Amino acid sequence: MPNTITNREAIGEPPNPLGLQGIEYVEYTCAQPQALGQVLETLGFKPVARHRSREVMLYRQGGMNIVVNGHVGTVRGTADVDNGAPRLSAVALRVHDARAAFSRALELGAWEVPNHAQVMELNIPGIHGPGGAHIYLVDRFDEFSIFDVDFKPIPGVDAHPPALADLHFFGLVQYIGRDRTADWVDFYGRLMGFVPEATRFGILPKGTLLKSPNDGPTRLFLQLIEPDANTVLYDEQELFQRVGFGTADVPAAVALLRQRGLQFVDSAAVQVTNRGAITHNMLRTVVFELVHDPRH
Repeated sequence: MPNTITNREAIGEPPNPLGLQGIEYVEYTCAQPQALGQVLETLGFKPVARHRSREVMLYRQGGMNIVVNGHVGTVRGTADVDNGAPRLSAVALRVHDARAAFSRALELGAWEVPNHAQVMELNIPGIHGPGGAHIYLVDRFDEFSIFDVDFKPIPGVDAHPPALADLHFFGLVQYIGRDRTADWVDFYGRLMGFVPEATRFGILPKGTLLKSPNDGPTRLFLQLIEPDANTVLYDEQELFQRVGFGTADVPAAVALLRQRGLQFVDSAAVQVTNRGAITHNMLRTVVFELVHDPRH
């Protein structure tokens, strides 16, 4: 039968072409991993495992994983990183089939991240993101995870510490170049199925918001922010700027984290509200944001 009916109806691709199911981990690269580890512990994360062959530590709380990479030779990219400041260097997305998702991304024009896995290490497929950051694709995150292979648990430590104030991954804020919004909307839309979101979250709603195609508590949001018109040229680098954590009660979460020593911006321009809060800049480049999100 001729395919005129299919063409006329324009069925198109499924709404979630990669089978996205949220974030498996985010990774920071830095020259002083112990200092960043102290910041994460203030936020409620606990060190639960060490990499078998590299100076890499896994921190966890609830369903969130943060990898701190201090391995010699992995620090790369911006001048801030060269000066030792932490950098949000990678995000790993949970997908239905990592190899199929990787092949699809390459077919659509993504750039492959060369893999340097050693003996007995997993080969995790990845593509280039903003400013040299990597976007990895992971399909092992249920009963068996990537951390079961490459990491050794720290003896006597709870491998699954509970989340403080019901914290969970909400999304990422990405700084992009001037007039680059359309390019990045196309990148995330074609490769991963992200679509624009009209609802605004948090206390810093500037820029363009995208939502991942999956529904439910694992939906991920990306906030793309261009530089202001009067921003000088050297501040136009593209990078993942900060991680957003969702919580059902922002003021209660802020109060709890303040008791643990975390400081939040509370000024005439930016204040802690029921909608959200943002931390002070730590270690020169580390900022976290809280966003009202009752999904968990």
